[in-house]
Amino acid sequence: MSSKQLTESHSRHAQIIAREIEAHPGDVAGAMRLLAEGNTVPFIARYRKEATGGLSDTQLRHLETRWTYLRELDERRETIREAIAAQGKLTDELNAELAAVDSKARLEDLYLPYKTTRRTKGAKARAAGLEPYAEYLLGRGPVPPQGEHAGAYLCSDFPSERDVRAGARAIVVEAIATNAQVVGRVREEFASHGRVVAGVHKEKETVGAKYRDYFDFQEPFANLPSHRILALLRGEEEGVLRLTLDGGHEEEFYQGLIAELAQLQPIGEEGPDAFRAECVRYAWRTKLAISSAVDVRSRLKERADAEAVEVFARNLKDLLLAAPAGQRATLGLDPGYRNGVKCAVVDPTGKVLDTAIVYPHTGKGQWDKAAAILRSLVVKHHVELLAVGNGTASRETEKLAREICAEVSSADEGSKRRPVAVMVSESGASVYSASEVAAREFPDMDVSLRGAVSIARRLQDPLAELVKIDPKSIGVGQYQHDVNQSALAAGLDSVVEDAVNSVGVDVNTASAELLRRVAGVNQTVAQNIVAHRDSHGAFARRAELKKVPRLGEKVYEQAAGFLRIHGGADPLDESAVHPEAYPLVGHIAQATGAAVPELIGNTRLLRTINPADYTTEAFGLPTVRDVISELDKPGRDPRPEFVTAALKEGVESISDLSPGMILEGTVTNVAAFGAFVDIGVHQDGLVHVSAMSDRFVADPHDVVRSGQVVKVKVLEVDANRQRIGLSLRLSDSARRGAKPRARAKGTAAKGTMAGALRRAGFGR
Repeated sequence: MSSKQLTESHSRHAQIIAREIEAHPGDVAGAMRLLAEGNTVPFIARYRKEATGGLSDTQLRHLETRWTYLRELDERRETIREAIAAQGKLTDELNAELAAVDSKARLEDLYLPYKTTRRTKGAKARAAGLEPYAEYLLGRGPVPPQGEHAGAYLCSDFPSERDVRAGARAIVVEAIATNAQVVGRVREEFASHGRVVAGVHKEKETVGAKYRDYFDFQEPFANLPSHRILALLRGEEEGVLRLTLDGGHEEEFYQGLIAELAQLQPIGEEGPDAFRAECVRYAWRTKLAISSAVDVRSRLKERADAEAVEVFARNLKDLLLAAPAGQRATLGLDPGYRNGVKCAVVDPTGKVLDTAIVYPHTGKGQWDKAAAILRSLVVKHHVELLAVGNGTASRETEKLAREICAEVSSADEGSKRRPVAVMVSESGASVYSASEVAAREFPDMDVSLRGAVSIARRLQDPLAELVKIDPKSIGVGQYQHDVNQSALAAGLDSVVEDAVNSVGVDVNTASAELLRRVAGVNQTVAQNIVAHRDSHGAFARRAELKKVPRLGEKVYEQAAGFLRIHGGADPLDESAVHPEAYPLVGHIAQATGAAVPELIGNTRLLRTINPADYTTEAFGLPTVRDVISELDKPGRDPRPEFVTAALKEGVESISDLSPGMILEGTVTNVAAFGAFVDIGVHQDGLVHVSAMSDRFVADPHDVVRSGQVVKVKVLEVDANRQRIGLSLRLSDSARRGAKPRARAKGTAAKGTMAGALRRAGFGR
């Protein structure tokens, strides 16, 4: 592609994306240019607002993904255009059609007739000279030279008159099935008006009880939400459900549509009408019905994957940006029954001080023995927080932890320190325990104890600890193992990167796993930063990062603003002000007569500054405003204040629940249909979207987020199915019946030519 064509394609892409994200094309083009130059999304969003008109990281992520798709579409378009041109079949009309295509599926439809494929029956028939005969049978052409009888066309590939007629039919059917207009229109009609019909396989009712809602189920494709699509597909894969993708109309409708589009309607002649109907019927039943069902299944899966990845990403972002408890000595407890409760004490910086395994749930006297050990750990290390994993034996272990807190508090009433027990999600802790990261971090520690360390640290700083775990193992998605794994990984990696950079990273304490999520920093550079820090001591200035091997000017440009140095030689190094803007701060300091340290946090002085007075060619108004805002509150943490849920005493299992109870809990997962809440009974309850507010809620994320503490009312309890119905509306009545799900009715839309088509043989 020439430079002129490249410029034109970029301009076209910018126009398309600008409409989708509701932005100015020039701003989108600016972002595309920066991305092409190797800049990262966090860097562009934070430090290049002038070039993008202030596009958010969410808009930039969409832009990045969509631009990749459009470039791939252009590459495929060019490949197809060259392939058709090589066959000498590229007309001006077809070239215009190819240029106008905006989806990969439609592009492939246009290419269908020109593909070099295996030797089909239709191709064999054409090679045998049956094409004129097929045209004659359709009533389109004169009697061919060989004659009007099939016997004149017998050959090795078509040895009987029946075979000859079938060969002629194959030519027509293949022409219909490769007609882009026919394929596209039928597929759209199928997708728009079709429905999925589900039933249960015989003798699978018991083993597949969790799919009971789908044993007799049907719903239009257009109405199916992501979670339902994935549940249906999983039920089918497990051999429980039987799925049928129905076109929504009767066969004769589709056959009539095909006949109209392929110009094969009845013409009032007995022979041609019968052959036309036969060809259309075969084209529908053997080609288009199948390909349309395959296409809609692919569309549904793609749509479900996209929605599921979005839900997972939003939940992950909420979890990563959950309130940190801060730098406080913490005792992590990884609960268990027979294998004991694994314990690890970490200091305010996360350094492991002590470990132990106690067995409070294994017999008489073990409770008191375990309590004595934990009490001594709390007192010895001045523990302020007890982080209890929310897995097996969590409520029993939490009860023990609360006893320890009460005993230590009452024995030391003069102290301001009051230990607090907090329930913490342990999702992914076991994965971390057995990972290479944990092995490098704690080579001599037993695998079972590493989980307790992770639980303690994720209470202190969820972001710093959770980045060590594969995002897919954190468990905040829906049907996460069923969705496209590469799309899921890419989406979640973007979330982690954005979360890390929004908070900033202390370069002198961060792990390599955290550092590698900083804009521009890869695994090698991250490890080199840690190695340099270990061998040369803490970094005193950001500029010293340039001494790290493989950390060149481009990496420094991308990463420097997100890497913080606390207590260093330059107070600006502790802020989000990028080093390239230090001269701007110096200019402001000189103009106000205040030294740089006097500017930082001086709200009264900073409010007197007019940002427009400091704009230059290098620093536009958005940058000046951001710098002044950062000077006012340097290194501010976007995460909320730390709060914990007060789980109710005596409610430790699902059998302890009763409708009408009002409990406090923590949102663990938000899906398209509602939110799951941990109320401390080893089974999360569901707040359906309809029970979230007195107003209509289109998206549960508008009401709650993962990690949020909420009060809920228990509406219903199904112990056999391990299901708990909750409501955020505390005035709701318990045991409120669920509304029956609407079933799609299979109405048969008929074409206006229905009677004539039936008489001609269509729909039989």
